[in-house]
Amino acid sequence: MMLLDSRLTDCRRIFLHDFAVDASIGFHDFEKKARQRILISVDLFVAIGASTSASDDVKDVLDYDFLRLGISRIAQSRHFNLQETLIDQICALCLSQPSVRAARVESQKPDVYPDCKTVGIEVFRWAEGQHGPSR
Repeated sequence: MMLLDSRLTDCRRIFLHDFAVDASIGFHDFEKKARQRILISVDLFVAIGASTSASDDVKDVLDYDFLRLGISRIAQSRHFNLQETLIDQICALCLSQPSVRAARVESQKPDVYPDCKTVGIEVFRWAEGQHGPSR
């Protein structure tokens, strides 16, 4: 579990889960014919000092509205053959925020196959300077 990593013990986990967006995604011919619903989940790990407001003001913390808007913009920007490409772009958006120490991004395609609940991809990345396993 990511929260067990010693580099995250002083962090809050800020999350957006199961955000539904319609996207042009997939490499199968049937997927290229119409947009499909995908579910995006993101966990951001932000140091408590960078995610606390003494004045109870959103300007002092990471406003997760940027996530919803950014994910929507990325998902609508073009056709993606692979979920991996989509989540890599979303992860880059997350890690562009200076207060984000690490990010986990997941995408799921719940409607692509009739015989399973969902198929998906997940990635976890550290911000610059936070690479590698815990020692």
